[in-house]
Amino acid sequence: MNWTTIDSWMTQDRIDYALGLAMNVLYAIVIIIVALIVAGWVRRRILRFSANHPRMDATLFGFLGSLAKYAVLTVAAIFVLNRFGIQTTSLVALIGAAGLAIGLALQGTLSNLAAGVMLILFRPFRAGDFVDVAGQSGTVREVSLFFTEFATPDNVQVIIPNGQIWSSAITNYSVNPTRRVDLTFGVSYDSDLKKVDRVLNDIIAADTRIHADPAPFVKVTNLGDSSVDFTLRVWVDRADWWDVTCDLKRVVMDRFGADGIDIPFPTRTLIQQSGADEQAA
Repeated sequence: MNWTTIDSWMTQDRIDYALGLAMNVLYAIVIIIVALIVAGWVRRRILRFSANHPRMDATLFGFLGSLAKYAVLTVAAIFVLNRFGIQTTSLVALIGAAGLAIGLALQGTLSNLAAGVMLILFRPFRAGDFVDVAGQSGTVREVSLFFTEFATPDNVQVIIPNGQIWSSAITNYSVNPTRRVDLTFGVSYDSDLKKVDRVLNDIIAADTRIHADPAPFVKVTNLGDSSVDFTLRVWVDRADWWDVTCDLKRVVMDRFGADGIDIPFPTRTLIQQSGADEQAA
């Protein structure tokens, strides 16, 4: 290509177009760099706010920080497209149509995502809570956007999709600071009920882990087929619930044995008639 051909090709319009394109590329680079800086700064500020307030939920602020970061990057991408003359309205419509198709193909995954957002926002449980959900019991290890990880009491990892969790009843044993222990003890009909009542109240008074307020409850609640049933209800700290439940059963068993209080077994009486009686009947 000789100089004459080059001169004829480099018209003023083409030079202006090349300069405009170069400026747009330069502006786009600047916008992207600024957006990355701003997005990182916003995310760090949100995470720092969570770190400065330990009572706040770190999982929630981690999610909000990521959401804010991608929101800033999305706005920057729209500005970049506008610099190159691309109509964002048609692009948004195209993205919407593509999103609808993808959504129909990934209904289960998107339902888990939506449930994960709800779990993170409303926080029915937090990491470290012991819960019963979707037929599983365990300690919450991590709550992510698509699934939640649990550890069972025997330290087995269980991962449940968030959609199953959000659509089921959630029992959280770690929310309230205190819990009630409910136990029932059966004694024989020949037992001295006042003595049984006194023994149970003495056991309660001797255990310092049991709260005086609310007051313990010890009453006869049922007359069974072979036993008189005493119901014992006491309030303890959440961390002591399991130990107190087990210890009370052992102590009551030992005290009943030492004080001669009989714990009956279910019995059945069979009456056998003689042959003559059967014929008469």
